[in-house]
Amino acid sequence: MAEPDPRESVHKRPPTMDRVPNVTRADAQAALRNPLAFIAARWTPDPRTVRRAALAALVMAVVIVVTGGAVRLTGSGLGCPTWPKCTEDSITTTSEMGLHGVIEFGNRLLTYVLCAAVGWAIVAARSQKPYRRGLTLLGWAQFWIVMGNAILGGIVVLVGLNPYTVAAHFLLSSALIAVATVMWQRTREGDGEPRPLVGKAVRQLVWCMVAVSVLLIAVGTVVTGAGPHAGDSSEVPRMPLDWETVSKLHAVLAWIVVTLTFALWFVLKAVDAPAAPLARTRELFVILLAQGAIGYVQYFTDLPEVLVGLHMFGSCVMWIWVLRVLLSLRERPGVTAPDAAVPAAQEPAASASIAGPR
Repeated sequence: MAEPDPRESVHKRPPTMDRVPNVTRADAQAALRNPLAFIAARWTPDPRTVRRAALAALVMAVVIVVTGGAVRLTGSGLGCPTWPKCTEDSITTTSEMGLHGVIEFGNRLLTYVLCAAVGWAIVAARSQKPYRRGLTLLGWAQFWIVMGNAILGGIVVLVGLNPYTVAAHFLLSSALIAVATVMWQRTREGDGEPRPLVGKAVRQLVWCMVAVSVLLIAVGTVVTGAGPHAGDSSEVPRMPLDWETVSKLHAVLAWIVVTLTFALWFVLKAVDAPAAPLARTRELFVILLAQGAIGYVQYFTDLPEVLVGLHMFGSCVMWIWVLRVLLSLRERPGVTAPDAAVPAAQEPAASASIAGPR
C-alpha cells in the first residue's frame, strides 16, 4: 500500500476553507465608509421583504403612539423624572419607582424597537434592485422624525409634562405615521410618473378631506391638553381652555370628515371610479363611524382610560386610511430609468481604487 505524500497534507486546504468569504482590505474600508452601500452590494431583498419592512416600521409607529398614551393614562408620565437617564443616578428604572417607573421606562425602550424597525426599512429599501432613491429617502425621513421626537419626548419630561409639548409630541408622531404610510404604499408601486385615476374635482375633494383630518387631529391634541388626563398623579398644568367647548369643536370637525367621506364615496360611484379608491373610501367610512362611536361613549362616561386609549389607536388608524384614500387616487407604473442603476455595486470598486494596490 502506497504511503501518502506528506507534501499533499501540508499544501492541501481543508474543503471548508473554500466556503470562507474572501474579505479584502478594500471591502473592509468600503464597509466602514458606507455600510449601507456595502450591504446593498451583497444583498438583494425580495420585494415582499421590502414591503414587510416598511409595514413593520408603520406598525411600530402606531405602537409607540398607543404605548405613549398608556404612559399618560396610567399617570406614569414622570415615572422616570428626568432624561436621558431615568433618575439622576440610574439609566434604568429602580424598584423604588414602582410600576410607574416600569411603564415609563418600558415606553422608552420601545423607541429602540422603533429605531430597529425603521433601520430595517432603510436597509431593505437601499438594497432593493434597481435602486429606488425616493423609497430610501422616505426611510431616512422616518429616522430623522424618530430622532427629533425622541428629543422632544425628553423635553416633555424635563418641563414636567407641559401640555403644549405633549401635543407637539403627538403631532410629530402623526407625521411619522404619514411618512411610514407613504413608504408602505410606495413599496407596492413603481417609480413612473403618477397617473390620476379620477378627475381634478374628486382629487380636490380628497385634499379638502385630508386638510380637515389634519385639523381634527390637531384639535384632538388640544382636547387632550385641556382634559383631565394630565399624565401624572401630581398637579400638572392644563391648557387654559374650556374642555367641553373644545370637545364639541372636535366633534364638529369629525362630522365634517364623515360627511366629506360619504360625499366622496357617492361621487366615486357616480363617475364609475376604479375599485381601489371605492374600497379605501368605504373602509375609511366604517373606521370613522367606529371612531365616532368610541368618542361619544367616552365623552358621556367621563373619559375612562381604556376608551381614551382605544380612541387614540382609532385616531392613528383613521389617519392611515385618510392617506390611503389619497394615495389610491393615482397609480405609478414601474419604469427602468437611467438613474435607477444600483450605485452600491460600484461603490466597493471605487473604494478599492482609492485604497490603491497592496
